[in-house]
Amino acid sequence: MEVPVEARLSLESADPIPDLESLADWLRGESEFHGRVTVHSGAPEDGQLGTVPQALVVALGSGGAVSVLVATLRSWLSLPRRSSVKIKVLGKDGAKIEVDAKNIREKRVEALVDEVLNRESE
Repeated sequence: MEVPVEARLSLESADPIPDLESLADWLRGESEFHGRVTVHSGAPEDGQLGTVPQALVVALGSGGAVSVLVATLRSWLSLPRRSSVKIKVLGKDGAKIEVDAKNIREKRVEALVDEVLNRESE
């Protein structure tokens, strides 16, 4: 039986909350990820009524899900005003890769994301 793989995505940008919401909407637009994208928020700080979105979790199915994820990140990062955004992809064992508009076009990014997400815990 195949173990489900989850990708945890966080952002580093000048406007992280709207950018995270935009990325969540963009990922939800992919049929591969329909119903598989959730927003995770941190605990509210003292005096706050709500929480702030901090990361996205994408449940990846089998097959070419990593390829679809990388292609989707590539297209989202190519939008205007995304050149300074960095996306961190975190695997289940804490391994991570950081991608941005400068390195997302490299062919090895897909292999690195796949390695981070499918790496066995030591």
